[in-house]
Amino acid sequence: MNKDFAIAEGKVIPADQGTGSVRVYVNPDEQEKAYLVRELRIDEHTLNSALDPDELSRLEFEPEHVAMIMKRPKGYCRNDPLLFGDGSTGIFLFKDRLVIVLNEEIPLFSTKQFNKVASINDLLLKLLFGAITSYLDRLKVISTITDDLEQKINASFENRYLISLFNLEKNLVYFLKSITANGVLIERLRHASARIGFTQEESEFLDDITIENNQCLKQAEIYSNVLASLMDARASIVGNNLNVLMKTLNLITIGIMVPTLVVSAFSMNVPIPLQKHPFAFWMIMGLAVLSLVGVMVWWRRRKQ
Repeated sequence: MNKDFAIAEGKVIPADQGTGSVRVYVNPDEQEKAYLVRELRIDEHTLNSALDPDELSRLEFEPEHVAMIMKRPKGYCRNDPLLFGDGSTGIFLFKDRLVIVLNEEIPLFSTKQFNKVASINDLLLKLLFGAITSYLDRLKVISTITDDLEQKINASFENRYLISLFNLEKNLVYFLKSITANGVLIERLRHASARIGFTQEESEFLDDITIENNQCLKQAEIYSNVLASLMDARASIVGNNLNVLMKTLNLITIGIMVPTLVVSAFSMNVPIPLQKHPFAFWMIMGLAVLSLVGVMVWWRRRKQ
C-alpha cells in the first residue's frame, strides 16, 4: 500500500496518486518492491533492511539518492500494554522526492512539528526528530508503569509484577540499542550535511536533534539502571511479604491448636475430672479461651 503527500503552505497534505513529492509505502507487496528496485533503483538489500525490525540505523549514498535506515518505536500493543517494541523505517532522499518505507502503518505527520515544513530535507529531519520524541514519550509511559508496579509489589507477594518489571527492563535494553544506533546515524548526517545539501538552518536543526537524542539516551540509561538496581530489592520485598504471611498463618495455626488440645483432652472416652460437674462445658470453654489468651500474651512478649 502506498500513499502520496505534498508539501504545501508549510504542511504535509495528502496528494493524488503519482503527484506528490512524498510517497509512503506501508508493507509493500512484491509489485511495489519491484517498482522501487527497478524504477527508483533502490538497493534490494537496503529495501529489505527497511522492513526488518532488527536492522540497525545506517546511512548510504547511492548514485541517484541517499538511503537512510532509522529506528522508531512501534505503536502501542493493546493485547500487551507492557510491550514496547521498535522497528525500522527506510527513508530514501531524491532530488525532487522523498520515499518512506515502513513495515506497519503509523501516523507519520500527525504531530505539531510537521505544521511548518520548509522542504523535503526539512521533512527528513523532522521525521528523525519525531522518532526521538516518540522514544521520549515511551520512556515516560514506562516510568509511570514502573511506579505503579512498585506500589503493587510492596503490597503483594506474587511474581507476576516482578516479571512485568523484567519485561520493562528488557524493553529498555532494546530502546538503548536503537537510540544509540540513531545517534550514530545523526553523526553521519552531520558530517555529510554539505554533501546532502542541508542549508545552514537545517544544519542547526540537526545540531538540536543531536542534543535531543543524547538527552533521550541518557534518560533511557537512567531508567534502565534504576530498574536493574531495583529488581533485586523488589525480589527481596516479595520474599519478605511471603515470610510475613507465613508468620501470620503460623500464629493463627498455633492459636487454634492450643484450645483444640484443651477441648480434646476433656473429650477422651475415659474417666476425666469435671465429667459430673453441671458447669463442666463452660469451664472447659473457659480453659480453651484462657489458653488462647495465654498464647497471644506470650507471642506479644516474644516480639518485644
